[in-house]
Amino acid sequence: MRIFVINLARRPDRMAAMAAQLERLGLAYERFDAVDAKSADPVELNAPFAAQGAMAELTPGDRACTTSHMHLWQRIASGSESHAAILEDDVLLSGAAQKFLSGGDWIPPQAGLIKIERYGDPDQLTFIGRNGTPVFDRRVAPLLSRHPGSGGYIISREKAALLAAMTQKIDLPVDQLLFNPAYSPVFRALSPWQIVPAIVEQTADVGGATDIKRAKAPPGQKFMHNLRAILLLPCQIASILLGRARAVKIRLA
Repeated sequence: MRIFVINLARRPDRMAAMAAQLERLGLAYERFDAVDAKSADPVELNAPFAAQGAMAELTPGDRACTTSHMHLWQRIASGSESHAAILEDDVLLSGAAQKFLSGGDWIPPQAGLIKIERYGDPDQLTFIGRNGTPVFDRRVAPLLSRHPGSGGYIISREKAALLAAMTQKIDLPVDQLLFNPAYSPVFRALSPWQIVPAIVEQTADVGGATDIKRAKAPPGQKFMHNLRAILLLPCQIASILLGRARAVKIRLA
């Protein structure tokens, strides 16, 4: 399985930190040149995106980051390998990453997108399916609730092709597009899975402060965001009561 690290040319420090981790784990990788919001042509940078963001304004950093992933999806979709791992250049890899990223024989056939990252409040509850698969010393299961972050995931050639073929204007940052059922128009088609415990976590200890400055949602959009999340709760709770799902706190291990 090929490992791609998305990295800005002006951040060799981040690439050096990622290279040190991956080489220590004995993992081969390839640097993928990120789109830089500071130097990109504004017309090209804005072309794939809607004028208004669904959750908040899409800043130039959001657009550049999402476009970087889009370019990589196109490359993976046109390649010959069944799966690839995508890492952003500010993540911490656990020691367990070696056995998961060195090959793809462990990946369940129905899992075309696997989030390998832990993100956000460590005490937040994330809903995952009980019909998961034990792999090595952890579990891979369908992701049933919002769990943002695009610092680390594994994607199949088929799911990359699905994303690369999108024609509608994008109104979400890449992590919300992939991992937020309340907003993403492709969440159901992607059917993402989650590895528990996670093997990747974004941290300022690796890359320093993020280069992406996200806009705050105005009060009206923030209210709608909370409402959309609340409307999903009855189905999620029903899945737990019926034994089809469970709520977990995702840790890095």
